[in-house]
Amino acid sequence: MFFPKLRRNAKWMFLFLALVFGLGFVGFGVGAGGVGIGDVFRGGAGSSGVPSIDDAEERVSENPRDAAAFRDLATAHQAEGNTDDAIEALESFVSLKPKNAAALVDLASLYLIKVEEAQQRAQVANVRAAYLAPGASIASITQLGGRPLEPDPISSAVDSQLSTIVQTELGVAQQSAAQAVDAYKRRAAAEPRNALYQLELAQTAESASDVTTAVTAYEKFLDLEPDDPNAVDVKRRLKQLRAATTATG
Repeated sequence: MFFPKLRRNAKWMFLFLALVFGLGFVGFGVGAGGVGIGDVFRGGAGSSGVPSIDDAEERVSENPRDAAAFRDLATAHQAEGNTDDAIEALESFVSLKPKNAAALVDLASLYLIKVEEAQQRAQVANVRAAYLAPGASIASITQLGGRPLEPDPISSAVDSQLSTIVQTELGVAQQSAAQAVDAYKRRAAAEPRNALYQLELAQTAESASDVTTAVTAYEKFLDLEPDDPNAVDVKRRLKQLRAATTATG
């Protein structure tokens, strides 16, 4: 069961997640520069060499300009599943090393993990609503005398509370998707002549429904590499995106 007023947004979000986590970046014969839910730090998390959170925090406290300490702190938090803390630490690293391409890809990966976590919480709230407040859903689709039935107050209150949770988590997911795109923007800006960075930015932006950024990045890719093997597919995709934008705009 989905709350009727959220069904459209939820459907979009689940589609987005399927694109990012299930299908990946398809159609152009390139990867996402190392983006992966299970391999955020290229062999860092899950290995015996993962630094401890306490040690990394102590190093950061002693020297707030120690970029390596922030990198280790991010890795340590990610190994423990502390996504928000890992993002905070890696953002600090990137502020000290703004042109570190690998760190920016890892940062985008963390934001995509945050998308997944928010989506999972929204799904849990939706499942809870199915058995905690079934009356609200039944009343919304049952009519008596041409009018929908009024749900009982308890079911209505529970449904409203869980509906708010779903709305909040979908908002978190959308914001995190935008932040993942921003990380790729920063990487592309650091090396504006790198065509692959433009292509990966375009694919990430398109998956996040940021059509404007996707179109711009695809165009830059073609400017940089007009004879690239992917150019034909990129031109075709650009035509589709522009047509869709014209139709909806």
